[in-house]
Amino acid sequence: MSHSSSEEGGLSQAAPNVPNTRELLDNPTQSVATPRDQVPPTVDEASPSSTSSFEMIDMESGPAPYQEVQPHWFFCRRADDNASWLPFSRKDSDKLENASHAVGDQEDEVVIAVEGERYDVHVKDRKRYAVYWEQGPTEVRRCTWFYKGNKDTRFMPYPEDFSKRLEEAFMISVTLNEWKRKLEFPNGETVILHNPKLMMQYQPIGLQDEWVSSPSEQTRPGTVKRGVNNIPVEIPDGEPEKVDHLVFMVHGIGPACDLRFRSIIQCVNDFRSASLSLLTSHYKRAEQDGLIGRVEFLPVNWHSALHGDATGVDEDIQRITLPSISRLRHFTNDTLLDLFFYNSPTYCQTIVDTVASEINMLHTLFRKRHSDFNGAVSVVGHSLGSLILFDLLTNQRNGSRKAKEAVPCGEPLDLNGDTLQQTLSRLGLQQYLDTLQAENVDLESLALCQDGDLKDLGIPLGPRKKILDYVQKKCLSQAFKTGAVHLPEGLQAPPQMTSNSDGNQSTGFTMQQSQFHRAQSVTSAVDYEYFDVGIGQTNGGIAKGQVSIDYPQLAFHPQTFFAFGSPIGMFLTVRGLKQIDPNYSFPTCKSFYNIYHPYDPVAYRLEPMIVTDVDLEPMLIPHHKGRKRMHLELKDSFTRMSMDLKNNVLGSLRTAWQSFSRIPVAALPPVDEGNATTERDLHETQGVCDEAESSGSAEQTEQPEIKVGMLNGGRRIDYVLQEKPIESFNEYLFAIQSHLCYWESEDTALLLLKEIYDKLGVAMEQPQQ
Repeated sequence: MSHSSSEEGGLSQAAPNVPNTRELLDNPTQSVATPRDQVPPTVDEASPSSTSSFEMIDMESGPAPYQEVQPHWFFCRRADDNASWLPFSRKDSDKLENASHAVGDQEDEVVIAVEGERYDVHVKDRKRYAVYWEQGPTEVRRCTWFYKGNKDTRFMPYPEDFSKRLEEAFMISVTLNEWKRKLEFPNGETVILHNPKLMMQYQPIGLQDEWVSSPSEQTRPGTVKRGVNNIPVEIPDGEPEKVDHLVFMVHGIGPACDLRFRSIIQCVNDFRSASLSLLTSHYKRAEQDGLIGRVEFLPVNWHSALHGDATGVDEDIQRITLPSISRLRHFTNDTLLDLFFYNSPTYCQTIVDTVASEINMLHTLFRKRHSDFNGAVSVVGHSLGSLILFDLLTNQRNGSRKAKEAVPCGEPLDLNGDTLQQTLSRLGLQQYLDTLQAENVDLESLALCQDGDLKDLGIPLGPRKKILDYVQKKCLSQAFKTGAVHLPEGLQAPPQMTSNSDGNQSTGFTMQQSQFHRAQSVTSAVDYEYFDVGIGQTNGGIAKGQVSIDYPQLAFHPQTFFAFGSPIGMFLTVRGLKQIDPNYSFPTCKSFYNIYHPYDPVAYRLEPMIVTDVDLEPMLIPHHKGRKRMHLELKDSFTRMSMDLKNNVLGSLRTAWQSFSRIPVAALPPVDEGNATTERDLHETQGVCDEAESSGSAEQTEQPEIKVGMLNGGRRIDYVLQEKPIESFNEYLFAIQSHLCYWESEDTALLLLKEIYDKLGVAMEQPQQ
């Protein structure tokens, strides 16, 4: 297979152009020269200092026998028009090497799964394809020879065809013990094999500066190395094949997830790498004994679907965007507007549909590729992504019955005697009357239509939701009249709306309206059009104020929900929810953790909404090295010192009062009322000292564990990270960074691992200091 220097991979700047194999075979004398050939003056005069260094190498020992170079497979990664070549793990490289030998002249493509089966490599085409997300194919090479220029920071692999030529020339030189063999590139660059340990690449004369007269400055040779073992590169050990747990990670607003403007894919890759490192350090014995494998983290991307061509929202927003401060407005349209989109019924439906369908698709694909997987699944949401998951989990069904069974509409629909035209006019959708009448759709058949049916008729998403929501409400209202739907047990109706003798109506709803609204909240989210009464719903009032959309169902029951830097508490409060029922839990998920950085401006707590009568401090997440950060330890030490000083002063004062109260009283006159008062005051003062000391000591003791509702099975929910020492100097400077720190936080990753493996019965080991 031929490669050129202009191919993807960034070699165009690191290595010269390479002829194809046919050209090499047609002109063998041009490409390889023996030491008897005359080396061009440019090469001979290139760097005398380098020539002198040749003499320092001990060549007196006999030539070592030729050994074939050991190849290693690399893949290309592009970022901002810069290319870097990264090695596969040794395990993956061996699999690719064995497959390349097995391919031979076969016409069929051979596909090898690598990197935890998140990528597939097509061996014949030398391409690497992502499995779980959209990403362009990247080039793959079987690498044996490497090159680094003066200004390069790392070695770049030569194309495979030129590496083969270099290896043949090296074999001849070693076998015959004849060196200074040179290979020329079509553009004039030359590689010279001076000896087994020194091989250089020189630029042609045309690329040199004409005014440079010093021979040592005319060319700056680059370094050539043979074999991956001779270059400074870190080869990963690879990942365990066994997967213990699967985690889906949903991003927040915008396409970028950190200050380096990286995508959710890159950030999840970092989080996965951190978890693998922590498994090696904190679960070393379990890993050596084969008790654990690894945790797989997969990204869930919904931003591209919202801002893609399917919705056309970007084009609509761009038409009304002012031309000034274009970069700032572009950032606002691409990032901050996601918050408003989620509060829109139309685009909120698109977002939750995308998140749910993407998670279900990834789950199905993962189970297909890992047929032996029998572990649990958890979900992680960052920023707005945590709110999306919160609303999704709130509206999941536990499988006891389907939503349609709770909203029967078997009888012919009676919309107060309205016709189809009157109904559409009331909804402001009379322009779709002809479309429905063309398909002979009347009110009764309209009640039987699903979203897909209306979509097939060409009705947009917004009007479809209006029609379905209106029909659903009328079906439920009619079901109450016929007795097909009853109030759930324990729900109380609000006061009826009655008229007094003066004709004035009192506050509240009628019994029928109340039952209608209550039953609706049991089966779907609450519409803004209606007033949700109380908190005593089966979902604990969580659905209060949510946009009325059809929440899709996940294909599995999540074990744990982790929220990073989450605004859930703020959104629930803005929706009008003052308190979460302590008995409430997600229908299909029994564990929930709210993880945040203390300086995160987007994060809010949740425990104060559950336990309102106790002021609970959040749980401090331990440092991954098994201790508090130094500045926090110093702060605690100063607090203890001040407390000890306070106790010592109070103790001294108590001793002084006791000494004073023990003065001999035999010679004193009988105690009168005034003296009794004085003695009583002394005892009261002594009691105050004792009480103060006891209260001071009580402050040092830890608070007993308090049961915080059922969202996390009675355990604590709010967990706060420890800020770094530099962050404590000015919390405002690091506010934005604090909201984006979770992807690289080892403390956060360790908390997830501990929660996952504790439920598997595998205890975490204390790291060695």
